[in-house]
Amino acid sequence: MSTTRAQRLLEAPILPTIARLAAPGVLLALFQTAVSIADTHYVGRLGTDALAGLALVFPLVMLLQMTSAGAMGGGVSSALARALGAGNESVARRLVTHGLVIALSAGLLFTVLLLALGEALYALLGGKGEALSQALAYSHVLFAGAVFVWLANTLASVLRGSGNTLTPAIALAAAASVQIPLSGALTLGWGPFPRLGIAGAALAYGLAFLVASLIMGVAVWRSALRPRRDAWRFESRHFRDILRVGALSSLSALQTVLTAVILTGFVGTFGTAALAGYGVGVRLELLQVPLVFAIGQALVVLVGTHIGAGQAARARRFAWTGTAIAAGISLTIGVFVAVYPGAWIHIFSDDPAVLQTGSLYLRIVAPFYALFGAGMALYFASQGAGRMLLPVLAGTVRLVLVVAGGATVVALAGPLAAVFAVIACGIALFGALIVTAVYRARWGA
Repeated sequence: MSTTRAQRLLEAPILPTIARLAAPGVLLALFQTAVSIADTHYVGRLGTDALAGLALVFPLVMLLQMTSAGAMGGGVSSALARALGAGNESVARRLVTHGLVIALSAGLLFTVLLLALGEALYALLGGKGEALSQALAYSHVLFAGAVFVWLANTLASVLRGSGNTLTPAIALAAAASVQIPLSGALTLGWGPFPRLGIAGAALAYGLAFLVASLIMGVAVWRSALRPRRDAWRFESRHFRDILRVGALSSLSALQTVLTAVILTGFVGTFGTAALAGYGVGVRLELLQVPLVFAIGQALVVLVGTHIGAGQAARARRFAWTGTAIAAGISLTIGVFVAVYPGAWIHIFSDDPAVLQTGSLYLRIVAPFYALFGAGMALYFASQGAGRMLLPVLAGTVRLVLVVAGGATVVALAGPLAAVFAVIACGIALFGALIVTAVYRARWGA
């Protein structure tokens, strides 16, 4: 099954193959976009303090998703794709069990750390008073179910690594279909449901990922990747095969989120309304992630399969074609919201201060979204190639720029627009560095 699918990928035309593998993920992105918009809308009905609390937790939710899906999940998909590209299905089954052990361990670690350190982290970001209380109410419930997020995203990565992008898209879309109405019911107290406030949105999030993990668990156990008895003997080499991509990618995700955390702290010095406006504006970047992720996960599989089969030149053609598509999508979004920022901000809030801050953010940052999309796509392609060092270093450079630039603006009592300009420069530099790194890289050497 899986090796036959891998052989077809090695012979298929480039653009139609990217489109076919990415299409389920693009459809899923629409569901995830609807979830994000709905959750922010429901929480926005609770007031500006609730929106500010959501913005405080947002970077840590990003970290949870990025490490479990894009980072370690990329390590799982990449390792599986390379094994299947080389025709070694028994190794692929062993990688499934090793990936699940990593997922369980990491999910429990998230729960312990965020329940213990959450309040200190959000206070460090500038959270205080009611905004801090709202952040904690959301965070405690959401991170109590972190293991469900890790299991769902790891199982999705297993399926994608075998070239099956449709099943995880259906499972996660089904979970999103449950989450949207359940979040509204639990947050705002519709009908017989209790009004839990912002904690209701977090509870719906965890239950949705529980549903997704159950669906995909059944799918994996019914496939040729179902682990057999020998697959449960754990070996360090299989952990290394996943972690050599996943651990470096997780470091990149940590840098990305640390960048967001630091920026949230800088913006928080300008007040609660500024923090809420920034949170609404930056959420648009999160909504681009599923779209680029759909293309990126196709690239992980396609590049990894071709590298495993010794076809590095064709792997690079897939990478650059997918990058052009991702950059085009992000460019279109960026130009539209830079010209019409209110079309996005008004979905979440009619507070004039929130509208002003969010609009300022989008006018300054959104024109650089094309480089954001290109950098992310090549990040995933690099996962497939098993070459993550230079993309991670690009994130390090961005982090240093943001810390130095943002701290300088705040120390000199500069305007909020200057902080947003630092963000825009960081995005541009990140994208440009990854493009340069991949252009010069020798995959398969």
